[in-house]
Parts: sequence; C-alpha cells; structure tokens
Amino acid sequence: MSALKLELKEKIIEQLNLEDLSVEEISDSEPLFGEGLGLDSIDALELIVMLDKDYGIKLADPKEGRKIFESIDTMAAYIEANKS
Repeated sequence: MSALKLELKEKIIEQLNLEDLSVEEISDSEPLFGEGLGLDSIDALELIVMLDKDYGIKLADPKEGRKIFESIDTMAAYIEANKS
C-alpha cells in the first residue's frame, strides 16, 4: 500500500469520525459513497476541506469531487497530479 493511500485512509477515518473502521477495512478501489464506505454529501464537504488544508488543492467545482472521491485510488491519483 502506498504511503499516500495509507495516509488518506487514516485522514478519512479521523476527519469523518469513523472510529469503528480500521485502515485495513477500507479497500483502495472500493467506492467511498453509496454501496461502498457509505459516505454522504456532508462527508464530501469534509473531504474537500481536507484536500485544501492538507494538500493545498482547492476544488473550484464541487462536481469534480464526484470523480475524485470515487475511491482511495482516484483520490491518491488526483492528489499526486495536483498537489502544490
């Protein structure tokens, strides 16, 4: 598991208060919303704030978040390509 993916899982658990989940229980390719991890629109806002605060990435269009927050894999790829 890449260091960034591990870091993302830890941050998601901490940021969204998912204490009942462990890093090992979050699959890299599992959907974060809906059937997968079960996150909702409020969680998406928290993830947008996390991207800005921790990685210096500002999402101008919240619709971008749909693609970016599909899974840990897609988040990691986006951060690698766009972090400041």
